[in-house]
Amino acid sequence: MASVVPGLTLPELFEAQVTRTPDAAAVVCEGAGLSYAELDARANRLARYLVSLGAGPERLVAVAVERSAELVLVLLAVLKAGAAYLPVDPEYPAERIAYMLSDAAVVLLVCDQATAGRVPAGILPCVVVDDEACAVAVAGFAAARLEDRERAAPLVPAHPAYVIYTSGSTGRPKGVVVPHRNVVRLMAMTGGWFDFGPGDVWTLFHSYAFDFSVWEMWGALATGGRLVVVPYLVSRSAAEFRKLLAAERVTVLNQTPMAFYQLMDVRGEGSELALRYVIFGGEALDCARVA
Repeated sequence: MASVVPGLTLPELFEAQVTRTPDAAAVVCEGAGLSYAELDARANRLARYLVSLGAGPERLVAVAVERSAELVLVLLAVLKAGAAYLPVDPEYPAERIAYMLSDAAVVLLVCDQATAGRVPAGILPCVVVDDEACAVAVAGFAAARLEDRERAAPLVPAHPAYVIYTSGSTGRPKGVVVPHRNVVRLMAMTGGWFDFGPGDVWTLFHSYAFDFSVWEMWGALATGGRLVVVPYLVSRSAAEFRKLLAAERVTVLNQTPMAFYQLMDVRGEGSELALRYVIFGGEALDCARVA
């Protein structure tokens, strides 16, 4: 029997989980974290600020924020505002960034102090989320959930949730638009395979400019799990990453085969893993090598 896919947007999916487990840990990074209720309230404030600057349904907001709990907050706030996010890796060449911002007709750029100097300045309005002026402005908005009347238009499942650009290896990079309903469908159709729940701990290991990150983020936040943001340097060291997996008691690990092969070679010293699943994607898996 086919699964029934709920007609929800991603903010509605998240808010339903907030109602169920408001005090549970939602996202953590290097010891600091936010509960579901705290993440919801802060994202609502930021979303209202973004709406006041022009964000809304069928509009794109570029995001260039370093890996942190703040990154998850920003992505959620963009979605709550009704807009779609365009992930911008600050390590991209300046020419590629400028092309993406222009080609996607972005209305707003959200960055942090660490990335502000690495993205084109003056092209479009910019919000520096960890700047004091931004903090003061955001604090002036309500923490309650947004209603459709506050957005530029009602948010529906068919509206874009994010746009990710191809590598451009065969020509100019092309933006791929993914609506809310596609991500909701992904989680609904696979839920029976894994039985994810509030007891699971996930890692946000991949770059948010790679759509494997969408599975990681919503796999946790749509099911009440805890999302552990992996610092960039830790993600580049198999030994350090294994330590994090053990320390955070991660139960759901998502990996490309190439990254997992490196992790396989690391031997833990007195630190047992709590993994329930290792889920592969992105490239072909050599089953014999993993066996």
